[in-house]
Formats: sequence, structure tokens, C-alpha cells
Amino acid sequence: MVAERTGSALRERTRRAVRSELIDAAQDLFVAQGYEGTTVDQIAAAVGMSRRSFFRYFASKDDLVLGKYDAMADQLVEALDARPADEPLWHSLRRVFDGVVDYAADPARAARMAAMEQIVQAEGALRASYLQRLDGIQTALVAAARARASASGRPWDDEDPAPEAAVGAAFACMRTANDLAATTGRDLSGLLDEAFDRLAALTSATR
Repeated sequence: MVAERTGSALRERTRRAVRSELIDAAQDLFVAQGYEGTTVDQIAAAVGMSRRSFFRYFASKDDLVLGKYDAMADQLVEALDARPADEPLWHSLRRVFDGVVDYAADPARAARMAAMEQIVQAEGALRASYLQRLDGIQTALVAAARARASASGRPWDDEDPAPEAAVGAAFACMRTANDLAATTGRDLSGLLDEAFDRLAALTSATR
């Protein structure tokens, strides 16, 4: 049984790694030649994979574009789970975004991230799916926050909106800081700290 769980975990890590490699290769192609000008065959070839193998990891090109948000959900939940159990949720949520901040600190990655944002916003179907995925990420984080509170012996009532409010506010801070960083050239990490600090008084009662 232990061997089976270990093997399953290894396969899942491998699958995530391959999906991540495909996403990175696709984003480079999208930035270089446009979303419509890039084919599944080109993406697969960029990582030495066949078209048939590509579809083992993504159902379509659109699915691949949005795949990073699926990966982000896992990463953010894992980051929240790794925070100290007695740390206030608002502080934990700020630290959850450290990975995003670190990624954006690299100029090349930041440029690619901005280009992909433009592609998603320009394509109606992609934008709609993006908003669904964003909602899914927040839902996953709320579930993780509730589970953490329950494990610490201080569960929220099912009708208590506090965790949903805190997670929604955290994402609003991230969006605001990201937009300001893009328009002002200021440091994203500092802007995110500032946004979280300004809202700290409103969320100090959350756990």
C-alpha cells in the first residue's frame, strides 16, 4: 500500500513537471509568434513530444494556456498548508503569494507573464475560462483555510464568511499591486506588502 502511494505521488509529480514544461514552451511560442499563429504540433515539438502525447496532458491549446492557473491553485494551497498553524490567516495569505512575487522578479518571466495576460484578456473564451479558474483557485484556498482552522481547534462556522472575505481581499491586493507595479515600475513585493498592511485592520479578526 505504501509503495502504491509512493508510486502514485511520483507519477503525479512527473505529470506536473511535464505539464509545466509544456506551458513554458507554449508561452515562449505565443509571445514570439502569437497565440493564433502557434499550433499544438509546434508546442509538442518544442519539448520533443508527439501531438498524441500532448493530448495526454492537455485537452486543447486553450486548456494549456489556462493550465498554469490549475498549477497555481495547487501551489498556493501547498504554500498555505506549509505556513505555521498559529499564524493569522491574513499574514499567511500574504506569504502565499511569495512564489508569484519571486517569479515576477525575473524580467524575462515578468515580460512573458504580461504577454500571456494580454492574450487571455484579448480572447473572449479564454477570459471567461480564466475567470472560472480564478474562482476555483480562491475556492481551493478557502477550503484549505477552513481545514487549517479546524485542525487548530478553532473552526469557522459553515455560514461564517470570514475565510471567503479574507481570500477574496488577498487576491484583490495581489491584482492591485500587480497593476501598480506594471504602471509605475515600483517593486511588486513592496506594493503587495503595502496593500496587505492597509487592509490589515479590516481583517485582523480573521483566523
